Amino acid sequence: VVHRNGVQWSSTWAPDAVWDLGGGRYVEGIDAIVKLWYTAMGGFSATVQTVLNGSVDVADDGQSATGRWYIQEHILRANGETGILLAHYDDAYTRVDGAWKFARRFLQPHYQGAPDLSAPFKCTADALRERGVEGVDV
Repeated sequence: VVHRNGVQWSSTWAPDAVWDLGGGRYVEGIDAIVKLWYTAMGGFSATVQTVLNGSVDVADDGQSATGRWYIQEHILRANGETGILLAHYDDAYTRVDGAWKFARRFLQPHYQGAPDLSAPFKCTADALRERGVEGVDV
């Protein structure tokens, strides 16, 4: 993402992968994933994505895994506006020709808006309940 290299970025996906960015931005298959990525990146002059922390659980067969990665993105939009995304990805991975690839990525935004954090948070108890997240008790 930071280097804006679609060929390199797309090499991390399985051919039949699924990418779900929420808000109706759900695509299946590498061609659709790459098209969405190029469209999204066209709206940014620059973006810096950093991984904060995460975990991976490999299946007993060693051929699939799941993971969760917390990220932040600092964004300069093509129109000059700045923004920040605080989120996590819920992932599924698969081995393709011996290499790990994304089989599925589901973006779960917690905050998306102005860098001063003045936009609504998407992880308040009420917002989580509205999204149907189970187990919210605080």
